[in-house]
Amino acid sequence: MNYADRRGPMHEPQQQSVAGDGRVCGPQLSAVSIPQRSTPWTERPAPTLKLDARIAACALLACLFVVFSSPISSLAGDRATAPPAGPSDPVYSLEAVLNFALTRNPTVASAEGTIDQNRGQQVAAYTYLNPSVSANSGVGKMRDLGLFDPSVRERVTEFNLTVGQPIEWPSKRAARQRASEAGVAAASAGLAETQLNLVADVKVAFYDLLLAQRALILAQQNLATVEDVDKAVRTRVRLGESPQFEAIRSGVEVLKANQSLTRAANRVRVNRVMLDTLTAGSLGPTYAIDGQLHRVGPGFGIDILTERALTQHPTIVRLRKSVEQADHSLEFERQARVPNITIGGSYWREIGREAFTGGVTFPTPVWDRRQGEIISAFGSKRKGEAEFLRARNELIRNVSQHFQDAKTTADMIEVYEKGLLKQADEALRIAKFSFQQGASSLIEVLDAQRVQRQILLDYAQAQFDLSMSLALLERAVGGAI
Repeated sequence: MNYADRRGPMHEPQQQSVAGDGRVCGPQLSAVSIPQRSTPWTERPAPTLKLDARIAACALLACLFVVFSSPISSLAGDRATAPPAGPSDPVYSLEAVLNFALTRNPTVASAEGTIDQNRGQQVAAYTYLNPSVSANSGVGKMRDLGLFDPSVRERVTEFNLTVGQPIEWPSKRAARQRASEAGVAAASAGLAETQLNLVADVKVAFYDLLLAQRALILAQQNLATVEDVDKAVRTRVRLGESPQFEAIRSGVEVLKANQSLTRAANRVRVNRVMLDTLTAGSLGPTYAIDGQLHRVGPGFGIDILTERALTQHPTIVRLRKSVEQADHSLEFERQARVPNITIGGSYWREIGREAFTGGVTFPTPVWDRRQGEIISAFGSKRKGEAEFLRARNELIRNVSQHFQDAKTTADMIEVYEKGLLKQADEALRIAKFSFQQGASSLIEVLDAQRVQRQILLDYAQAQFDLSMSLALLERAVGGAI
C-alpha cells in the first residue's frame, strides 16, 4: 500500500483538466494530489436549537478538527506537471524536450561543424599534388642576321613551355591520410559526447522543474489549510475561547505560507527558463511538463558500469582517436624530411631551333629538416596521451561517485516509504486527536502539520536526487543504464 492509499476513503482523487485539443493542461500529479478540502464550518447547516457560548465553542472545536482531518497530499507517486496553466499552453514530455534540445541546441550544430571541417581535411589528404605549368614567349628582330648589311633585320618569335608534376612519397601520403581519418573519427565521437552531455543537462533541468512544480503544489495546499485554520482560530478568539496570541500566531502562519508560495512560484519560473534555454527557446515562455522521476537505482554493478565507461564512452573514443591522429601526424612530419621530387619537361623554340627537355627537381634539406614540426607533433601526441589518462581516471571516479550517490539515495527513499511517511501521518493524527480532546493547543497541531509537510518535501527532494544521480551516472557511463 503506497502513501496515497493511506489517506482513507474520504479523499477523492484529483481531476485533470483537458483542453479542447486533448492536451492535459492543469495539474496531473499522481505524486502530489491536492486533497479535497472539508466543507468550511461556515457553510454547514445551522443547528435548530439555541446554543449557548459553551456549546458553540465545542461546535467550533469539532469543525476545526474536521478542517485538519484531511492531511496534505502524499508524494508516493512520481508524476508531476506544471501548476495550472492556460488552456492553450502546451505540455511537453521528457522525450519531446530531448528532441528539441538535440535538434536545435547550438552546441550540437557546433559539433557537427567540426565533423565537416575534418571531412574537408580528409578530402584534401586524399587529393594529389597539383602540377605546375609555366610558359613564355617573345617577338623581336635580330640585327646580326645580315652578314653584309647590318641594317638588315629579321623578325623572330621565341616560345618556351615547362610542365612539372610533384611526386609525393607513398609513406608520407599514407600517414597524412590516416591522420585525417582519425580526425574524422574523433570529431564524430565529439558529437556523441556533446549529445551525451546535453541529454544529461536536459534531464537534470527537467527533474528540477518537476521538483519545483511539486513544491509549488504543496505550498498551495499549505496556504489553503492555514487560511482555514486562521478563520477558525479568529472565531474562537471572538468567542473568548482562545487567547489573542493564537490569532496572531495563525496570522503569522498565513503570512509565512504566502511567502513560501511566492518563492515556490518564482522557482518554477526560473527552472522553466533554464529548461527552455537548453532547447534554444523551443518551449516558449509558458508551458507545462509531464514526466516521471526515477524510482529505482542502477540495475548493474559498479564493475560492469566502469568497464562500459572505459570502453564505450564517447570521451574515451574521442581522446583515443585524437592520440591516434597525433601519432600519424608525427609520422607524417618524420616522413616529410625526405623532400618531394618534381618530374618535369619543357619545349622551347628559338630562332628557328626547337628542342624537348626533361628532368627531375628536388629541394635539398640542408638547413630546414622539419625539426620544429617534429618536436611540435611529438608534444601534441604527449598532450593527447595525458588527456586520455586524465579522462580515464575522471570517468572511473565519476562512475563510482554517482553510483554510490544513487544507491544511498535509493536507500533513503526506502526509509521514507517504510517509516517516516507513516510516522509523520501518525504524529499529525495524534496531535489532531489531542486537540479535539482539549489536551493540546493549536500550535502543536500546526507544528505537526509543518513537520509532515517538511517530510513530504524531503521525500520529493530525495526522489529528485535519485533522478539526478542516475542522469549523471548515465553521462559518466556513456549511455542509458
